[in-house]
Amino acid sequence: MKILVCISKSPDTTSKIAFSDNNTKFDENGVQYIVNPYDEWYALVRALELKETNGGSVTIATVGGAEDDAVMRKALAIGADDAVRINAVATDAYAVALQIAEYAKSNGFDLILTGKETINYNGSQVGGMIAEALDLPFVSLASKLDVNGATASLETEIVGGVQSVEVNIPAVISCAKGMAEQRIPNMRGIMAARTKPLTVVEPAAIDTLTSFESYELPAAKSACKMIDPANMDELVELLHNEAKVI
Repeated sequence: MKILVCISKSPDTTSKIAFSDNNTKFDENGVQYIVNPYDEWYALVRALELKETNGGSVTIATVGGAEDDAVMRKALAIGADDAVRINAVATDAYAVALQIAEYAKSNGFDLILTGKETINYNGSQVGGMIAEALDLPFVSLASKLDVNGATASLETEIVGGVQSVEVNIPAVISCAKGMAEQRIPNMRGIMAARTKPLTVVEPAAIDTLTSFESYELPAAKSACKMIDPANMDELVELLHNEAKVI
């Protein structure tokens, strides 16, 4: 089984977020980048589990510059066999999806896995766009994935229950919580990642459809008022007069 896992970098959640050039650009100074957790914990780990069960290979792919190589090496340390970096700026979800689709077209992958979304943009768009570009079945927000021959069996959470889905492979799957458990790279994996292939591919000529006009930080949290549990009258009065419905 030949599996492609789409990898994106995201700022570490402890990074201080700031913007430059009149709030039109994300300020990367001092920002520590990590593998997007949904790509790493769910998509990549499940791909490795399927490889261990069924044999085959796991390739990781990203769209970005040379500065993304360190993030790719981290994913290789977890267990991926090789990496591909499409040498283009990741401007929007459409461009990223089509660049990955162009690479995947000529490489015959049985499964293409993505995390359900990135933690910095939360768009949840790339998987569906890749599937559309390749004319493949797409299952979003899958929490379980098994493969039997040419059929993938999946579960997705829906309101009030779980939905079971079967699709023929090749297919594109967006992976959500429950798909797999996080793996911590060991020293052997870290050392092996240094010599695993990381191929740089030049990008296809694809237009960007989205531009970012400006960024804005969320409003600061308001102060919290503590009410004595015995003073219910004060609580009721504040709920009537000061509480805001959001």
